[in-house]
Amino acid sequence: MLRKKIIVSILLLTSLTSIFSVFAEPAPSASGMAETARSYVLMEASSGKILLEKNMDDEIPPASITKVMTLLLIHEAIAAGKINWDDPVTVSSHAAGMGGSQIFMEEGEQQSVRDLVKAICIASANDAAVAMAEYIGGSESQFVDMMNARAKELGMEHTTFKNACGLHIDGHVSSAHDVALMSRALIDDYPEISKTLMTWMDTITHHTRKGDTEFGLTNTNKMIKWYNGLTGLKTGYTPQAKHCVSATASRDDMNLIAVIMGSQDGKIRFREAAQLLDYGFANYKVKKGPEVGEVLGNMKVKKGDQKVVELTIEDSMAFVVPKERTEKELSYDIKYDEDVVAPIYKNQKLGMITYSMDGEVVGEAPLVAAFDVGKAKFNHMLPYMGARYFRLS
Repeated sequence: MLRKKIIVSILLLTSLTSIFSVFAEPAPSASGMAETARSYVLMEASSGKILLEKNMDDEIPPASITKVMTLLLIHEAIAAGKINWDDPVTVSSHAAGMGGSQIFMEEGEQQSVRDLVKAICIASANDAAVAMAEYIGGSESQFVDMMNARAKELGMEHTTFKNACGLHIDGHVSSAHDVALMSRALIDDYPEISKTLMTWMDTITHHTRKGDTEFGLTNTNKMIKWYNGLTGLKTGYTPQAKHCVSATASRDDMNLIAVIMGSQDGKIRFREAAQLLDYGFANYKVKKGPEVGEVLGNMKVKKGDQKVVELTIEDSMAFVVPKERTEKELSYDIKYDEDVVAPIYKNQKLGMITYSMDGEVVGEAPLVAAFDVGKAKFNHMLPYMGARYFRLS
């Protein structure tokens, strides 16, 4: 009897050990992360530097991560004044007929731009995405042309969009790197979207001929419940694409983007994205150069209505360095253009700034005029003409 109890105890202990080994979180390491993903990339957002990657240029179906570009174009249209948050959008039969994730809108139903964006961000609603595409582009196909043109501008060399929502269609492809590029553009240019992306639950109201009914939205990005510093962004799944996520997070003034594509399981994609983010936060820091508008020097201007012009930078630069190098100081050298003659226009290039760290050049950028300097008028030229006259006489 005692022997039987010992055997049962051993078997039970073996079973428990197997269970814990299956569900244990693997330790993050550069060589063993995101093993189930078909491709991935870890990018630092301010610099665009790639910290880790696997098959990052493979062209594969992106599923609903497609909607990152849709959201970017929506926000750009709002910023340009083309559309407004409170505009009513009438749902077409085409939009209402989308399958997959949806909020089940009816043809002829009207929703505001604000609520449609909320449905895209939280519930990954295909019908909302297509309704917005038609509203901005006139048709989904014309909006897709806008998506592909914007992708080209962002340097997304391995992307071809064929719809606005990510439902599978042959030839609709992107890559982990390209997803990171459009995610960076959205989060950098429109950081306020994070508030909606991080909303766990919300509602919209359907307004139809049958009356008003409330519809609940639950976020598809489960990482927002447990990952420290998460700011977004978007999940995706189709049988062809498998499980995907673009996860953005911020800690200690560093913003990271982790893209997982083609993972075999929905929970695993989140765990793998977290591993990438943890690796980045544990091993890297950001050092920032001078800010836009900061005066870095001034130079004399010939024949101008002002004697000097102040110089600044057009774009601030950030540099990602391993944490063991953070004690090294970021320094810069300035080289001015020669014989600068008015007129000078704001943001006109007038020199170069070169950044160095530990004796190594890490970047360079143009120095630009901080303001306009016009041509000198007659009264400005009098002192110059008088001085020249007495020098010659």
